[in-house]
Amino acid sequence: MKKFVYMDAAASWLKPQSVIESEVDFLTNSYANAGRGICARAANVDAMVDDVRGTVADFIGANKENIVFTSGTTDGMNRIVNIIKNTISNKTPIIAVSDLDHHSARLPFEMWAKDGSCKTIILPLDSQLNIDIKNIPFADIYVVTAMSNVMGIFQDVSKISKAIRAQNKDAIIIVDAAQSVVYNKIDVKKYDCDFLVFSGHKIGADTGVGVMYIRKPDDWNVDKFGGGMVNRIIDSDNIILNKSPEKFEAGTLPLTQIIGLKNAIENLSNWNGGHDLIEYMYDELSKTEKIKIFTTRDSHMISFTIDGMHVIDFGAMLGVHNICVRVGNMCASWIHKRLNIDGSVRISVGPWNTMDDAKYVVETIKDLVA
Repeated sequence: MKKFVYMDAAASWLKPQSVIESEVDFLTNSYANAGRGICARAANVDAMVDDVRGTVADFIGANKENIVFTSGTTDGMNRIVNIIKNTISNKTPIIAVSDLDHHSARLPFEMWAKDGSCKTIILPLDSQLNIDIKNIPFADIYVVTAMSNVMGIFQDVSKISKAIRAQNKDAIIIVDAAQSVVYNKIDVKKYDCDFLVFSGHKIGADTGVGVMYIRKPDDWNVDKFGGGMVNRIIDSDNIILNKSPEKFEAGTLPLTQIIGLKNAIENLSNWNGGHDLIEYMYDELSKTEKIKIFTTRDSHMISFTIDGMHVIDFGAMLGVHNICVRVGNMCASWIHKRLNIDGSVRISVGPWNTMDDAKYVVETIKDLVA
């Protein structure tokens, strides 16, 4: 039987052995709660978490106090909404979102707008379905998706931020880097963003851990309360919180997943991006008339539809041949509406994929649509 071919890296990265081993070692030999003990073992865990925080900070060009651990991008985006709401409760902001946004990036703001306490507007896209830098509207808050999980093209966040600042120098810029983090080096200073989020599982870490970058954490009120974030309570009117990042990390952190995150980040440097595989499959699939590819050859993924065939059915047929790809609307309904389709098939590769995998996938797809 043909080996299982996993080409759904954009949905979730397969876990490097170093990540698995680091988590097993932590659970076996080092586990204790963080931020709550003074024994040597607890202090060691505190040091391990601090070390990972430093790795993450270096990874995106930030400082440790800017790095808040979350459960993932969805958690981070929802928390950002609540952090902003808790800080600017006397304002009714205008929020710019785009059709490139994943549901997690846009829905929290759309839901906020339902009660009338803010208004959403749409960032225009150009003819290539990239954010139109020349036509940035005025807004108070901007959600910038650094890479669509359907189109796979990096948006020049630095240039977008510069155009935003030209419209409103005091704007709050939020970057969703969940899809771009694997392919493009993040530099939060060049991005000139106020918040940025990504998920650990997208880069080979475990599920249940993510990163929320906050440029000026002292300027923002917290969005939740619990253990670990309180310095002392004098009375109900005098509650003194710890400094960032602790003040944003109420409750027990996902410690095991955090430990694995360090190895996932370090492992990324060993990958060449898989462009040779994507380009080969793009060229071969483009020769098949029934396949309609709407991504470009330089995209980090291939998204397409098949004439006369539902994408869910097609995904099921690929599954019979031990091929795993993503099918459906990718939790990105707006860009599919722009393309006038209900869903698509998406191929994305990781460092575990080989040219033999690519050839097998192409051969199988061609046979199925013949």
